[in-house]
Amino acid sequence: MSGDPAGPELREPDLPRTAKVRPKALRTGFTTGACSAAAAKAAAELMITGALPPVVDVVFPDGRPRRFEVDSAHVGPAATAVVVKDAGDDPDVTHGARLTATVTPREDGAVELRGGEGVGVVTKPGLGLEVGGPAINPVPRRMITEAVREVLGDGGADVTISVPGGEKMAYKTTNRRLGIFGGISILGTTGIVRPFSTASWRSSVEQAVAVSAAQGGRTVVLSTGGRTERAAMRLLPDLPDVAFVEVGDFTGAAIRRAVEHGLTDVVFVGMIGKLTKLASGVVMTHYTRSKVDTPLLGRITAEFGGTPEQVEEIGAAATARRAYEVWQDAGLLPACAHRLCTSVAAVLERFSEETGRRLRARVAMVDFEGEHVVAATEARWVTWRSR
Repeated sequence: MSGDPAGPELREPDLPRTAKVRPKALRTGFTTGACSAAAAKAAAELMITGALPPVVDVVFPDGRPRRFEVDSAHVGPAATAVVVKDAGDDPDVTHGARLTATVTPREDGAVELRGGEGVGVVTKPGLGLEVGGPAINPVPRRMITEAVREVLGDGGADVTISVPGGEKMAYKTTNRRLGIFGGISILGTTGIVRPFSTASWRSSVEQAVAVSAAQGGRTVVLSTGGRTERAAMRLLPDLPDVAFVEVGDFTGAAIRRAVEHGLTDVVFVGMIGKLTKLASGVVMTHYTRSKVDTPLLGRITAEFGGTPEQVEEIGAAATARRAYEVWQDAGLLPACAHRLCTSVAAVLERFSEETGRRLRARVAMVDFEGEHVVAATEARWVTWRSR
């Protein structure tokens, strides 16, 4: 790679030390796993006593109990109870979902979990769940089992979790790409949904990389959003869908997981803003935690013959898009954008090496519509032509 051989210092961005305005606290909610545990406990109590409890308390992984209202229930050969998910102020696709648990007695003392309507079925390895089994993650499994055990003691039960409408909800998630079909996943590691949680996104990115590796893939293709992902799929049509991960801001987390699972290659497809942040060494690129290094773009402009006025304008610009516009108007876009791509590839390779093992990194920049590859470390990928 050309340029400074040492490269930029890899870092997590600095957070502001003070805030002038204290925002209103956002309301937390409960995960599908926690709500399922509450519904299962209510159904177990209904089965034993014949009476539906209006509320149940469920012990969370932190050891603290939380209280849930029970929405409805019915009893027959089996006992069924419903808890409606409240995701708080998080824009969650499962907010308002009716987590439903049906409990029937068993003679052998075991508590067995099953997936019903609206709960996805696992079809690919890499999720840490049995292929062919329900997509109920380990922590929710434990919470549900412990909640039922509180009521039944040594007694056994089959517990079926269902989510009416869950199959339709799942189309707004990444489940199908992960090999989960027929419904949503029952998720949660803490039981708590924190509004706009970066932790949940990071977890989904890491899980997607793990699933890709479990299918025998050697290359993971990272993009930052829908347009860049569609561009990446057009660019590399021979790769399976599972190789493509919409990484958002969690490039560093995806690289770490790729190294851990033995992948050999990473391709990053993005627009100029995210690429500029990566080129400056910031591998967590959320807009509130890192700024676009427009002086870096100014230096690239100077390197390829930009005028002092252009360099100054770009260096002082509020967004990377202005650099793109200046480069395009001045005929500098192909050369400057290519330099940016090679700089990003160098950062990603160095970051992976520091993580444990060097990956081969290739990078492509797409235009703002995601229609054309403006520049790339692989010349054959470029589809954009100056007018």
